[in-house]
Amino acid sequence: MKSPYRWIATGIVATLALGATACNRDSAGTTTADGKPVTIGLAVANLQADFFNQIKQSVEAEAKKKGVKVVVADARGDAATQVNQIQDFISRQVSAIIYIPAGATAAGVPVKAATKANIPVITVDRNPEDAPGKSFIATDSVAAAKTLGEWVIRQKDGKGQLAILQGQIGTTPQVDRQKGFGQALAGAPGIKVVSQQTADWAQDKAYSVAQDMLQAHPSIDIFWGQADAMALGAAQAVKSADGKKRLIVGFDGDVAGLKAVRNSTIDATMVQQTQKMGRMSVDSALNIINGKTVPATQLQPAFLLTKDDAAKADQYIKTHP
Repeated sequence: MKSPYRWIATGIVATLALGATACNRDSAGTTTADGKPVTIGLAVANLQADFFNQIKQSVEAEAKKKGVKVVVADARGDAATQVNQIQDFISRQVSAIIYIPAGATAAGVPVKAATKANIPVITVDRNPEDAPGKSFIATDSVAAAKTLGEWVIRQKDGKGQLAILQGQIGTTPQVDRQKGFGQALAGAPGIKVVSQQTADWAQDKAYSVAQDMLQAHPSIDIFWGQADAMALGAAQAVKSADGKKRLIVGFDGDVAGLKAVRNSTIDATMVQQTQKMGRMSVDSALNIINGKTVPATQLQPAFLLTKDDAAKADQYIKTHP
């Protein structure tokens, strides 16, 4: 007869072996080659913007799921502050940096510094031309803005007086959205751009700029805000001016923009897959840390949402793509 203690001992050994296997499996993606825990630095342009908050929430949720620590730095829209914040990430020897540049000026400086310290950088939404990240994750803003422009042209039967509220000049999304919308307008000579000016992505500034535009050009019947916040600023300006109906469109699909489309405050927007981009940035960082190859550019489609599709707006508000 076999001793019962033998069975107990065997069970303990098996349990320990299984536990060791599980630990090794869990730690495979969350430790570096030298066995250190993975820490990702997330450098955000401005957490006052819902778009960037959505990415932050997604990055943190995905990192938590994979046992990875995330350290967040909010530049509050200031590029110089962000340079210092990323230098702090480098001093702390983070494993990788997810970087959303706060502006176009000197945007490449942090990437160059991190690269010199052998820390990979994944850029999101904006990509410095002189120092691109190891992988750039963003919306295909050229294609999306073209889709939006074509929708505007159909609504106006190819005729109208257009005012454009531009984002921060020189940033990747501003340049690409301007380009894509321009491609659409090239096929509609009856729509004239009568005014365009930067409002730096901000609703309050867009309100003031749109007021000035309406005073100078009362015939404006289309406003395009290159972000939802600026479209909402234009809607405020229209309401406080003469209340005359004008076509107003935005871009981003942030929560305020989704609600504005659902309520017909603005007529349409392009919904970016912000939650998906956050998850992708974490996955790309871990792949690079583990020596895997990732695409240099990972562009995602955006979805056209119009005031005629309230059900879809509700769906996006409940669960953002």
